[in-house]
Amino acid sequence: MVRIQESADVSPDATIGEGSSIWHLAQVREDAVLGENCIVGRGAYVGTGVKMGDNCKLQNYALVYEPAVLEDGVFVGPAVVFTNDHFPRSVDPDGKLKRGDDWEAVGVTCLTGSSIGARAVCVAPVTIGRWAMIAAGAVVTRDVPDFALMAGVPAKRIRWVGRAGVPLEPGEADGSWVCPETGQQYQEQDDILVEVSK
Repeated sequence: MVRIQESADVSPDATIGEGSSIWHLAQVREDAVLGENCIVGRGAYVGTGVKMGDNCKLQNYALVYEPAVLEDGVFVGPAVVFTNDHFPRSVDPDGKLKRGDDWEAVGVTCLTGSSIGARAVCVAPVTIGRWAMIAAGAVVTRDVPDFALMAGVPAKRIRWVGRAGVPLEPGEADGSWVCPETGQQYQEQDDILVEVSK
């Protein structure tokens, strides 16, 4: 069952997956696709043609502008903004109001399991890696590696995190890391972190 609050504005041309909920004052534009069991919080915006996988959460007042792509299990915190223009202007050089065809939309891509903290801004085009975590208030201006914990303006990697979202601790071997919550082991090489098969 899909749950849509009466005050939400959901285009009839949007596709909403089974088990998804769209809360008060949210807007989901035409041709947007939401997977199963997604949550769109109060006042959140999902732009035209945005693609969301299964089990995604958009918290209150998150603004996800097209052509953003969110893979499965992505978390977008309250008041997060995904931009979509290289060089934003209201008018062209002659002072005429710009229209939809006067610019090229670029998007933010969030890979599986990534999390974007409250009030963070992701400046398109950027890709947020698998299971990466963006700290609250960060401004992301370049691609983020898998499992990176990013913070600051502009955002920089300050730690590694595992699938549980907990910062990893150094392992016994050089370049090895371990999740204190799950015990999962990871290996770092050339600023890339990969899971070690159990």
